[in-house]
Amino acid sequence: MPGDCYFALDHATVWRGDHRVFRDLSLRLHLGESVAILGPNGAGKSTLIQLLTGGLRPEARPETRCTLFGEEFYAIADLRHRIGMVMPDDLQRLHPAETALDVVLSSFRGAYGRTRDMRFSQAEKSRTHDVLARLGVEQLATREFGRLSSGEKQRLLLARALVHDPAVLVLDEPTSALDFAAATGFAQTMRELIQTGHTLVLVTHHPAEIPPEIPRAVLLRHGAIHADGPKRRVLSSASLSDLYQIPLQVRWPGGWCHVQPA
Repeated sequence: MPGDCYFALDHATVWRGDHRVFRDLSLRLHLGESVAILGPNGAGKSTLIQLLTGGLRPEARPETRCTLFGEEFYAIADLRHRIGMVMPDDLQRLHPAETALDVVLSSFRGAYGRTRDMRFSQAEKSRTHDVLARLGVEQLATREFGRLSSGEKQRLLLARALVHDPAVLVLDEPTSALDFAAATGFAQTMRELIQTGHTLVLVTHHPAEIPPEIPRAVLLRHGAIHADGPKRRVLSSASLSDLYQIPLQVRWPGGWCHVQPA
C-alpha cells in the first residue's frame, strides 16, 4: 500500500520563462508507490521533474499548493539527500579523467568529481564501496570515467544517487543512450531497487521500459494530465493511441508493456 505523500501539487500554474507549461495542475505521489510518467515531447515531463525535485516553483496563487515531504519551503541541499536523481545532463558534468570512485564520492559534497581537495569520512567511503558492489561495478573504482561504456557510466550516475539512501529516486530517460544489453541490465536493476523497497519515478518516452513492478502510470499531454491510474488501465491501446495520435496496439507479455502500430 502507498505510504505518506511526498509530493503534493494542487491547482498549479507553472511557467518556464514566458511559456506557460501547466495550468491548474494537481498531482500526488506517495512513498512506496513507484510511478512511470510518459508523454510526447513538449508535454511537460521536464517541468514536472523540476517541480518534484525542488528546482522550480509554481506561480503563487491563493488556490495553489506545492509541498515536498509535507513542507512548502525547503532547502535544496536537504532535498538532494532525500530525492536521488539520475539525469542525462549529469554525464556532461563529469570530466573523462575522473576515476569512477571520485565520480561517486563527490556526490556527498554536491560536486561532480575533483575530490582531491575534499575529505571523506570512513562511513562515506564504506557506503560508496557498498553501493558500487551492489550495482556490480566495484571493479571499475580506479578506472577513468571517460573510458567506460555507456552502461557503466549510467550505473555510476545511479550510484551517485544511491549513496545518500534517498527516499525517492527520479530517473529521467535512464536508458536513452544505452545499447540493448546495457538497457536490459539497467531495467533489471530498476526491478531490484523496487523489490528492495525503493520508490522510483521513471520518466520515459517508451512504455516498454517500464518494469512490471511499477503499478502506476501518469500520461501528460499539452501541459495537462491525460490519464493517471493503474498501469494496465492507463497504458491501454485506446489511451496511448489518443496520447500519441497514431493507432497503437498494446500487449502485456510477462508484465511488460509492448506497443506496436495497430
